[in-house]
Amino acid sequence: MDALKPIEPSFPSFIFNAFDDFVNTFIDPPRKSSVDPRYVLSNNFAPVDELPPTECEVVEGSLPPCLDGAYIRNGPNPQYLPRGPYHLFDGDGMLHSIKISQGKATLCSRFVKTYKYNIENEAGSPIIPNVFSGFNGLTASAARGALTAARAIAGQFNPANGIGLANTSLALFGGKLFALGESDLPYEVKIAPNGDIFTLGRHDFNGKLSMSMTAHPKIDHETNEAFAFRYGPIPPFITYFRVNPDGTKTQDVPIFSMTRPSFLHDFAITKKYAIFSDIQIGMNPIDLLTGGSPVGTDSGKIPRIGVIPRYAKDESEMRWFDVSGFNIVHAINAWDEDGGDTIVLIAPNILSVEHTLERMDMIHASVEKVKINLKTGMVSRHPISTRNLDFGVINPAYVGKKNKYVYAAIGGPMPKVIGIAKLDVSVAEIDRRDCIVACRIFGKDCYGGEPFFVPKNPSIDEDDGYVVSYVHNEKTGESNFLVMDATSPNLDIVANVKLPRRVPYGFHGLFVSENDLMKL
Repeated sequence: MDALKPIEPSFPSFIFNAFDDFVNTFIDPPRKSSVDPRYVLSNNFAPVDELPPTECEVVEGSLPPCLDGAYIRNGPNPQYLPRGPYHLFDGDGMLHSIKISQGKATLCSRFVKTYKYNIENEAGSPIIPNVFSGFNGLTASAARGALTAARAIAGQFNPANGIGLANTSLALFGGKLFALGESDLPYEVKIAPNGDIFTLGRHDFNGKLSMSMTAHPKIDHETNEAFAFRYGPIPPFITYFRVNPDGTKTQDVPIFSMTRPSFLHDFAITKKYAIFSDIQIGMNPIDLLTGGSPVGTDSGKIPRIGVIPRYAKDESEMRWFDVSGFNIVHAINAWDEDGGDTIVLIAPNILSVEHTLERMDMIHASVEKVKINLKTGMVSRHPISTRNLDFGVINPAYVGKKNKYVYAAIGGPMPKVIGIAKLDVSVAEIDRRDCIVACRIFGKDCYGGEPFFVPKNPSIDEDDGYVVSYVHNEKTGESNFLVMDATSPNLDIVANVKLPRRVPYGFHGLFVSENDLMKL
């Protein structure tokens, strides 16, 4: 049975921890199920200890040669059991990597050794408060704020070293592999030949990146450039930039035309533009003074899509388009049409945005195709699938250019995933029918996560490859790694790998080929 390291605080943590316990018990106990660790960390959301490289058993089929490399998935995994309110987004980052070589697989699970992880590991107890669940109302915010300030003054931690979790995703660009979380700088990681995972450290691109970076940079596989941004509660609320193939970061492009802080988790690029979404979920630091939450929804706000030239040096050509009722957290892809006069965006639209942070089980996301005519300013959109889908991925070679296929997780409901759907986004152009063309349901009591598409090498068609995902059986307690044929109507299983230990549900993953791993 998985167990967390016991909390053994040492002096001078004792006094601070006692006050923290008082706040968690009497001032701000977890009153809602969305921040109650007994509920949030139940079943396969429960954390696990680290696992050194351990051999796996292929119980069905065989692993294709193009999968030689590593599939790595990131996700929240608290180092210590929470003593108070805890949101799913608050866990320390843990990477679960399955290293594949010549048909054999090795699983390894390691924490991302962030500054937060290291200082708390050394102290033997939590030090930095949970961002998504630690500030519920004026009294709780004041108490935890004072405690955090006291810890910093006492030298328990230095905020300048970052307080991020690196628990959201991974990206490979500039010759480095990064674990990402949007509240901090990237953390460089490496996969050893035996499958072990090492954190090399926090990366600021030679001092050119400050504060934070999105967990969803977009990598153009034709130019090898990475496009990214950061957002925050003070102006400029968005800052756009890119990283060249050699790993050098370009100059920041602050965007002041976003006049209110928005929750900007993801964006999209085309060959000519970068596309941002200003949705009804916003950051409300002022609300803390009146007892509100720092993040919330504004039903009266009209969502907008912002378009800026991909290589803009300033925001002078930034344009915003009102798109009522269009709230996206994740973008799937975008491309140019009509010689660059039209932009097409594919993304899941959250139809019940008010539940995003508190009741994810009530969220329904409908994948939509949005067209923006840059000449006329007209915006048109229609759903291409009304099924509850999110975590949509494509063949990575098609980022920023017209793609046909999408592989998305089927919410059962979210945050649990009951299967994977394949969409052909071209079939809805004429008759606007649902564009799901293939589907696999994992089965009773079985749930997975975000799929990832790995093309064959060489690949002939856009969908010539495999879809991979971790899947967990809640009845047996076992986890598996599934490899599915992306071209088949039922996403047929090509290989089923039994994992030596369960893998908790998480967020976003990445496949890195053996050739790229050797270059790190």
